[in-house]
Amino acid sequence: MNNDPAIVCLCGSTKFKPVFEKAIKEETLAGRIVVAPGFYTHYDGILVEPEVKVALDKLHLAKIDLCDVVLVINPGGYIGESTRNEIEYALSVGKPIRYWFKH
Repeated sequence: MNNDPAIVCLCGSTKFKPVFEKAIKEETLAGRIVVAPGFYTHYDGILVEPEVKVALDKLHLAKIDLCDVVLVINPGGYIGESTRNEIEYALSVGKPIRYWFKH
């Protein structure tokens, strides 16, 4: 039996930074290791070059590979294109999906 804490990867639009922060806190207090975006481009108004966006998306897929479960941050049921792609990838590699808000 493995007693290591579960690793949770948070996925969702970076415009929902406050919700990510709440999820990080709650998942951490529940004893889980949390992997999340390194920064919140949409919420913080950070512009990145297209090639940087591609690199960040690829990095996030690697985070999904590391995790035991994906937690989708989806206020109001919102799931954008990037998040949809991350969900599809996670499912393709056998990762279970949880949703912060029921959809």
